[in-house]
Amino acid sequence: MKKIQINHITRDCNQTPFPSGGDGGGLSRRSFLKLLGAGAVSTAAVMTGCKDKVSQEAADEYKNQVEPPVGKMTYRENPKTKEKVSILGYGMMRLPTKPDNDNEYDQEMINRQVDYAIEHGVNYFDTSPVYCQGKSEGCTGIALSRHKRSEYFVATKLSNFNRDYWQRDKAIEMYRNSMRELQVDYIDYYLLHAVGGGMDEFNGRYVDNGIMDFLLAERRAGRIRNLGFSFHGYKAVFDEVLALHDKYQWDFVQIELNYLDWDYADEINERNVDASYLYAELHKLGIPAVIMEPLLGGRLVKLPQYLMTELKQKNPQRSVASWAFRYAGTPEGVLTVLSGMTYMEHLKDNLLSYCPLEPLTDEECEYLHGEVAHKIVGLENIPCNDCKYCMPCPYGIDIPAIFVHYNKCKNEGSLPMGIGDADYRKHRRQYLISLDRVVPRERQPDHCIQCGQCEPHCPQNIKIPRELRKIDEMIEELKRAKV
Repeated sequence: MKKIQINHITRDCNQTPFPSGGDGGGLSRRSFLKLLGAGAVSTAAVMTGCKDKVSQEAADEYKNQVEPPVGKMTYRENPKTKEKVSILGYGMMRLPTKPDNDNEYDQEMINRQVDYAIEHGVNYFDTSPVYCQGKSEGCTGIALSRHKRSEYFVATKLSNFNRDYWQRDKAIEMYRNSMRELQVDYIDYYLLHAVGGGMDEFNGRYVDNGIMDFLLAERRAGRIRNLGFSFHGYKAVFDEVLALHDKYQWDFVQIELNYLDWDYADEINERNVDASYLYAELHKLGIPAVIMEPLLGGRLVKLPQYLMTELKQKNPQRSVASWAFRYAGTPEGVLTVLSGMTYMEHLKDNLLSYCPLEPLTDEECEYLHGEVAHKIVGLENIPCNDCKYCMPCPYGIDIPAIFVHYNKCKNEGSLPMGIGDADYRKHRRQYLISLDRVVPRERQPDHCIQCGQCEPHCPQNIKIPRELRKIDEMIEELKRAKV
């Protein structure tokens, strides 16, 4: 296999991000190490703000640091526009709500967090017409409009999932409404949202109705500065849509990349595609990758305690989340890594990971690939990222909360494992009580009628009705148990 030489991009972005050459397929674990370049530690020394060696004094300083440093953000260069994009992108999918009303978004807090992010170098903000029950673009527009337009790049999507919006006029209206909500007269990064279900769907949403011709004209006019797509789905669809690069000239592609999905995505769900393959195909064409789900909706933070302990022992100065963020940001074909930062604490921790980015060493990469990811796959959790694409359920079921609660109990080892379990009585009571605290009775899985309306919207391709039925059957068994 031909080796791909990678040079890390510093904050000054003096090096070209996409050298020519590459192999023809997905990358193995060994190939990922090559992608990082020999001796990734040495490259960290040339990153802005990085020291040539890690001393105890530096480690102590990092540990005691409360506020992320200003002026230390790592940037990547867009090969088309030559603009510098912050390696940390702000995902506006999980916005903070008011303490006394989960259905009302806290605009004051959103403004504060956006201000803080921009102050610390974040300049990429990603939203969609369907995020936050349709309110994300409006909230994002209010927060960003208080800043100079030159201080930020905004990304949004043509989220025409509903067949009614396959109609040309409705799809165009969605696009124009995004401009109004975001209070902008051009969009920096515009995406065809969630490509991957099938080519008939792709053609119906974008080609047969003339929408691709419309979007290409908008790009030529400068109202769209970069045009791409986000991918969830079948490998064959990814290959076919990417092959349209000669026709459409994709400026970027958004993919799911993390240390679990690098090698194990297709093992978790046969419809998913390993990130190693997706990234390699984009790299061959010199197309920047925008990364989503670096934490898998928090699953790579909510690990079993023994795994979290291992990670903390290896680097006490880093959070568990920082391992995943450093991983996602290390390959230099990555333009930015999106994170949905609901709380200021999330934002600050992520800034500490990327101000500046310290690339993974070969040893760290091998550890994440070979040990941590393998152990996570063995847990056999429900692969829910809490993205809420399945919501709202027409029957009021809180699908993500049910799955997250189940996974949490399983990771903690508190899931009732049967009468033979020495702690069965305690775990049974704990599971039932905690479920009622997290999910109201009227929103629990016994209210699912198996209509299946949720399933087509799941990016992780979870068989949602089936999983809800299994959990419901487990709950009923726990309730009937005589212990």
